[in-house]
Amino acid sequence: MGCRRDSPGPALTFIAAITTMPAMSEGPASTAPEFDPARLDGFLRSALPGRAAGTMTLERISGGQSNPTFFVSYPDAGTRLVLRKKPPGPLLPSAHAVDREYRILKALAGSAVPVPPVLRLHEQDDIVGTPFYLMERLDGRVFHDTALPGVAPHERRAMYFAMAETLAALHSFDWQAAGLADFGKPGNYYARQLKRWGGQWRETRTRDIPEIDRAIDWLGSHLDEAGETTIVHGDFRLGNLMFHPSEPRVVAVLDWELSTLGHPLSDVAFSCLPWHSTPQMYAGIVGLDREALGIPTQTEYLARYCAAAGRETGPGRFHLAFSLFRFAVILDGIAARARTGNAAAANAVAVGEMAKSFAERAEAVIDGRD
Repeated sequence: MGCRRDSPGPALTFIAAITTMPAMSEGPASTAPEFDPARLDGFLRSALPGRAAGTMTLERISGGQSNPTFFVSYPDAGTRLVLRKKPPGPLLPSAHAVDREYRILKALAGSAVPVPPVLRLHEQDDIVGTPFYLMERLDGRVFHDTALPGVAPHERRAMYFAMAETLAALHSFDWQAAGLADFGKPGNYYARQLKRWGGQWRETRTRDIPEIDRAIDWLGSHLDEAGETTIVHGDFRLGNLMFHPSEPRVVAVLDWELSTLGHPLSDVAFSCLPWHSTPQMYAGIVGLDREALGIPTQTEYLARYCAAAGRETGPGRFHLAFSLFRFAVILDGIAARARTGNAAAANAVAVGEMAKSFAERAEAVIDGRD
């Protein structure tokens, strides 16, 4: 069953950061860890008997604005792990919640949603300076460029459809049976989100962006008040999916830091941002020859999601405009932190400059021009 469109044109997630989980098969960065590797080594030899044998190697994974992530390996034992920890220093109480990441990954294990197997959560600061968790390191392909360079056209199409089907599987997951009724607040998702992101914009804005102010007004008067509740990933996009090394199928969904209970169409609309951004904005596909590349249209992508999720209606103007508005506020938040020297990535200033571009895209969706 395909998605209906609620208006003419194409059928159209709190931290101020782009939460980019680096690829589990990505090369290491050169930055030294902010903790004593010997202490971690001693802990692992006790916590994972038989798996932590021989010499430990530790490699920081580069990229992202989020939780520091490391490859931890014991080559002699054939052990390959990923360690994900909170950043050092003062943090907001609800930010960088690695315990929530661990919880949702453990709950999803064995379900139709592919996730890395998690091994252990350590909630104290005594080993690496902050709480952390460990998961198995998987092999696969992660693409931060949504044009999927180096992939054959027919495979690109299949990978986009695999993304849609994986998202549908997440939204079909029985979160109540999995004991996740307290993982968020059911209902009123968009009203709460608009209040949160609108408030952040007013408190941390670095410049005047009239399009954001207009979007807040328009979204408030066109609020989706449906009570649908599912697990939502909060940052569901191609760059947070790991594909099989040689097949167009998803083997893991990564970076669950923003996951919660929420409206499923928030995930769907956010995953549609490539169709509303250029390669220069944030690795979008606007302006590319998508037919030659084999990339499906947004309408085709949404139809595949709806068929897999058993839905008749996909995201409309409100949902897409909200996702674009929210991303604009996130980007401006990065610029705000860069201005005070607190941003996590070297390119934070450049990323922040994209806020206006995404706000303009939100306005275009509101006006029916995109």
